[in-house]
Parts: sequence; structure tokens; C-alpha cells
Amino acid sequence: MVYLMIKELSPSADEVIIVTSSLMKDMNSRTDMYRANAIRVLCRITDGTLLTQIERYLKQAIVDKNPVVASAALVSGIHLLQTNPEIVKRWSNEVQEAVQSRAALVQFHALALLHQIRQNDRLAVSKLVTSLTKGTVRSPLAQCLLIRYTSQVIRESGVNTQTGDRPFYDYLEGCLRHKAEMVIFEAARAITVLSGVTTRELTPAITVLQLFLSSSKPVLRFAAVRTLNKVAMTHPMAVTNCNIDMESLISDQNRSIATLAITTLLKTGNESSVDRLMKQITNFMSDIADEFKIVVVDAIRSLCLKFPLKYRSLMNFLSNILREEGGFEYKKAIVDSIVILIRDIPDAKESGLLHLCEFIEDCEFTYLSTQILHFLGNEGPKTSDPSKYIRYIYNRVILENATVRASAVSTLAKFGAMIDSLKPRIFILLRRCLFDNDDEVRDRATLYLNTLGGDGSVVETDKDVKEFLFGSLDIPLTNMETSLKNYIQNPSEEPFDINSVPKEVKSQPLVEKKAPGKKPTGLGAPPTGPTSTADTYERILSSIPEFTSFGKLFKSSAPVELTEAETEYAVNVVKHIFDRHVVFQYNCTNTIPEQLLENVFVIVDASEAEEFSEVGSKPLKSLPYDTPGQTFVAFEKPEGVPAVGKFSNMLRFTVKEVDTSTGEAEDDGVEDEYQLEDFEVVAADYMVKVGVSNFRNAWESMGPDFERIDEYGLGPRESLAEAVSTVINLLGMQPCEGTEVVPSNSRSHSCLLSGLYIGNMKVLVRLSFGIDASKEVAMKLAVRSEDENVSDTIHDIVASG
Repeated sequence: MVYLMIKELSPSADEVIIVTSSLMKDMNSRTDMYRANAIRVLCRITDGTLLTQIERYLKQAIVDKNPVVASAALVSGIHLLQTNPEIVKRWSNEVQEAVQSRAALVQFHALALLHQIRQNDRLAVSKLVTSLTKGTVRSPLAQCLLIRYTSQVIRESGVNTQTGDRPFYDYLEGCLRHKAEMVIFEAARAITVLSGVTTRELTPAITVLQLFLSSSKPVLRFAAVRTLNKVAMTHPMAVTNCNIDMESLISDQNRSIATLAITTLLKTGNESSVDRLMKQITNFMSDIADEFKIVVVDAIRSLCLKFPLKYRSLMNFLSNILREEGGFEYKKAIVDSIVILIRDIPDAKESGLLHLCEFIEDCEFTYLSTQILHFLGNEGPKTSDPSKYIRYIYNRVILENATVRASAVSTLAKFGAMIDSLKPRIFILLRRCLFDNDDEVRDRATLYLNTLGGDGSVVETDKDVKEFLFGSLDIPLTNMETSLKNYIQNPSEEPFDINSVPKEVKSQPLVEKKAPGKKPTGLGAPPTGPTSTADTYERILSSIPEFTSFGKLFKSSAPVELTEAETEYAVNVVKHIFDRHVVFQYNCTNTIPEQLLENVFVIVDASEAEEFSEVGSKPLKSLPYDTPGQTFVAFEKPEGVPAVGKFSNMLRFTVKEVDTSTGEAEDDGVEDEYQLEDFEVVAADYMVKVGVSNFRNAWESMGPDFERIDEYGLGPRESLAEAVSTVINLLGMQPCEGTEVVPSNSRSHSCLLSGLYIGNMKVLVRLSFGIDASKEVAMKLAVRSEDENVSDTIHDIVASG
């Protein structure tokens, strides 16, 4: 207990001399348990100076005959490697000797430490794996570690292109016959996650996992079925032989095992087994928690997309469970699945929409009701009998809360705009809404009556009305909110102009990373937009007379760092894009308290950017310590052209010494300069990320007039995900519906992108990727825009990038 208390309190070595002295005494105790604990605690609280004094004892402890002492020293070495790597690396010989220990735990810890010492040297790791795979590792724990290190070497080595053989595969296959179950499973799992694994390589691993499915140990059954579930995503046929064993697991007492068995069967089953599986699942669903139900629903959706002819039974199943008890996330998963099936299986549209209409009659979630109504307004008018949905929609106006009522009014208006025969009926229903007790419901009804025309004739043209009702806003709601607040706070006689709202999607603070992408869903999540900095940049630039003639700012980039961290001057650049100009805003910070910088400016060399010519600059008069300031340089470029190039930068200024005690600077200064990093203006700088709420509708409404399609070979890539990310970054467009997320081990993927090209031209892109066994990636690119030159430009960017 005393050792544990010292370890938890973790006093520093210079604070408690008596503690460290006692611990050093215990390191030489005759009691092995005291020695082991003293080593662990001392290494936890020691600093580099004391470590050199006790290093000799630690090296002896690593090869100690007592396994408890040896393990304590090795584990301490693993921790110390993070703070004092140079000292620990000197223990390689002793650690190498400990790897040969007969004690299982010592061998395990020694192998872990030896690998960490060598992990930055690929050749050393490869030699380590080569020597140990010859049979010198006895500990099952160490064997599992070795399998993981072997997998790492295999990933880095790849397949022999001449023979097709994979290095160390024989070793992994040999581990499948090990006497320890943990080693067998680790080897099987390692084989299943090999890059580009073939059916021949998979077969022995699948056979072993199939045996585990009938094990009496729940942990083995769970591990096996979870691994097979992942394999089924990429190699469903390889898992088919295990289906009979997995069917017996549907009734397993462990609900996690049962859920994984069900979802795996759904991925590997054939069309004839769908009905039988659905009967088994129906009884199973009532016994599991919502998080497991969501997994099952996702698997059913995938099965329906795989066998579209079975949509009736699968859609009925989703409809039935939609009416049962469940939380928001579970119900949303079902609704999302039905929406995706309606979009991807044309025959499922009629029945799917009716199921959604029946659900909102009892739906307790306002968000789901409004999203279903929005979707119904887009898809319902396209069905063979749109009139049958009107009753469901108008019931929401009568029976629901104000938010749902307002959404229902908008849905009715969409039907009125699309179906001429329904207009008189829609007008009557909308007029009734004028007497609602909620302001928004009344306002929407008034707006739509005026838009459609209360006398039965459309006031605007059909195209304008449909654009108004079905078109995407194409403006981040946070930007709209900020602009409206500014307009209210600064009253003007001019009406509010929606075209003045910045369209760029900004990240929260510019230094933060983006949140990881999510998988595609049907209706999406409630929108939560980040704060925009576009207004700040707009105000800064409009206050500089030299730049007022440049027109409206199209886009501002994220800051690009031009200096390394912890240097005397911190500088980054923001690229401001105008139609005919580019302005570079250099954000400078002086990190030296003893200096004051004056007349700060940047000399820009544009010799590698031939299409740009410098037209003006604005220096920074004064840059005190730790007070950020900006200096600007403006360039002219061809109008509307995505000119690219590299820019070299030199920071010049006058340095004056500062008396830190008084804060006063000397009168005389010295001219000085500071070399900054180069940066580039790239094609993505001319594209604003603008999302669309419904990509399919946006794509269809754009029309094929200016569509351009071509195929490209992207060459060898590390993975499909890397290829997708590279193209997205090259184009600088906004991924839609979560399609930027590539499932692991996928051999093909589709990605949807949208954006606004310079000149405020809307652009939509469909990307289709495929990767073969040699990691060669091919891509099909389809572009639709409002101008054929823009479509051609997107292809030019990809071809040259």
C-alpha cells in the first residue's frame, strides 16, 4: 500500500530525498517483491539525473532470475522510453537476453520493449520479426505480440509481384495450429485483415474461426463471430460456409453474439434465405437493446440493396419495427433506412412513403416528423397517385405541434407546385392555415399562397416556383444568421441582399481539426453549423482603400503556416480570392520581448507564378511583442481563371531594442529580414465548399446540358481512402451525405461533392473509384455545372493534378 501511495502521489525526486533513498535501498532488498515494487515506483517518480545513477541496477534487474523483478524493470523501461529514450536504448543487449526468458510474462514485456526501441527503424523491426518467427517465442502473450509485429512488416512489404507470395504468411498460417487459443485467434484475425487478401489465404483462417463458433467459451464465440462479421463486408462468399454454425448462435444467451450472428448472416445470405432469416429476426428483436437493434437495421438495409426484389418483405419488416417501442436513434436508423431504400429502389417508393406517412401519425419525435415531411414533399409528387398523401400531411397541420405544422404547410405547397390537379385543394387547405395560432405557420401559409397564386394561377413562372420550393439554400445557416444580425444592428435603407451572405463553410477555430466524417444516413442529423470568419475578413479588406476596387470577396483560405513553431517570429498567410485579384494577408506575431518591429512588410517573389502580377501592398507600421498584426500584398490575375503558382516570401522590418523594465524602445533601429516558407495558390482555392441537402434532387435539377464525364488512372495508392481524400482535397469541394467515408477493405467507392466555383457557378461532382490487387486506382469523374467551361475546368484540374 505504501508503494501504491507513493506512486499515485508521484512526488518529484528533488522534493523527497528520503523517499528516493528508501526506494533505492529497497532495490537491493533480499525480498523480491520489495525489489520489484521499488523499481516500478522509483522509475515513476525519478528524473533523468537520478536515472543515470540507478541505470546499472535496472540493467541487472532486467536479466534477474526472478520473473517478477525482471518484468518490473522491463515495464519501467517501456514507460521511461517516453521521457528518457537515449538511456533505455542502451539496454538493448539485456532486453534481447530477456526475450529468451522461459517466464511467459518476462518474454512478453521484453518483446514489447525491444520493439518500441526499434520501432522507428523498419529494417531493424523486420530483422527482429525474421529472427523470432523461427520458433524462439514460447509465451502465448509474446506470440500474440509477434503476430501483430509480423502483420506490420507484411503491410509495409506488400506482395511479391513476381511470385505472388506474401512474406511471413507461412508463419501466420502455422500459428493457426498453436495450442493456445489466443494465438490461434490472433493469427486468424491477422490473416483476415491483410491488404488484398485472397480467398486461398483466407480459407485456413475462416476454418479456424468456424470451429470457435461452436466453442463453449462465450469470449471465443464472440471473437470469432465479430471477426467473421468484418470479413463478410469484403468477402461474403468466404464466410458462407459458416452460416449453419452462425444460425445456431441466433439464440445465444449473449445478445452481442446473437446480434453479430444475425448481421453476418444478413450480409452473407442468399436471396432464397431472406424470408427465413426475417422470421428468425422478428422474434429476436424484442430481446435486445436499441444499440443492437440499430446494427440489425443497418444490415437489413444493406441486404435490401443487395437483393432489391425482396424489398417488400424487408420494407414490411422495417415498417413493423418502426411502430414498436424505441428511442430516437433507433427510430431514426429505421427511417433513414427506408429513405435510402426509396431513393435507390424505384419500386419501393410507393410503399415506403406510405409506411413513413403511417409512422408520423404516432411519431413522438418532432425532428423525425419534420424530416419525413420534408422528404415526402420532395418525393411524393413524383409518385403515380400523389393525392393519397394529402390526408396524412393535412392531419399533421391539425394534430401536431407548431414546428411540425409549419413543416406540413411547406410540404403541401410543394404538392401544389408540382401537381396542377391538386392546386385548388391545396389552396383551400393553405387558407385554413391562415387562422393558425402560430406565427410561423400563418407566415408560411401566406408566403406560399402568394407564391402559388391565391386565385389558382401561379404568380411566378413554374421554374421560379419550383426553384423556390425545391432548390437548396446553398448558404450555411450560421452565415445567414450572422449576416441578418449584422443587418439588424446596422440599419440600412437598402433591402437585405441574400447574395451578400458568405457561402463558404468555415471550421470552428481555424486551428482545430475537423470532426471525423460519419457514414451516410438517410435524413442526416440536426444541423449544427460552425461560426464563420468570412465577415471578419470582409471587414478587414473593405477598410483598406487600396483593395476597395477589387469587388466582392469570393473566398478566404484557412491560414497557411510560413514559420515553424517556437521561432522568434510567427507568420501565417491567408489567401483572399477575388474575381480578378488575389490578396495575401500575412498575420505576424513578434515573440521576442526585447524587440519592437517597425515598417514590417513581405517581399513576394512570384517568378514561379507567371499569371500573377503584383499591384499593391500595405505594410505594418509597428509590431510590438506578442501583439498580432497584418501586412498585405495584392496580385492581379486573369479574370475568372483558376491561376496557380508558387510564391516565395521574405519578411523585412526595422528592429528596435526595447527596455523590458520600462517598455520604451530605442530611437535608432536596424534593418533586418527573415526568410519565410514558400506557399502555393492551388485550384482548390477557387472553390467554395457549399453542401446540398439532397444531392440527387440537385443533380437532376442541374440537368445534363453541361455534363462532362471521363475516366482517369490514379496510379498506385496506399489505399482507396487515401485516393478519395486526395481527389477531394485537390478539388476543394464539400463531400455530401457522408460519402467521404470509405469502409475499410472496400474495393470500390462512390463519392458525391458539391461546391461553388469562382464566378458563383454551382458545381456537382460524382466520383466512382475502384482499386485492384496491385493497388492501382481507377476513377470515373462526372461533372455537372451551370457553364460548360466550368465542367471542363474541373476535368482539367483532375487531369493536371
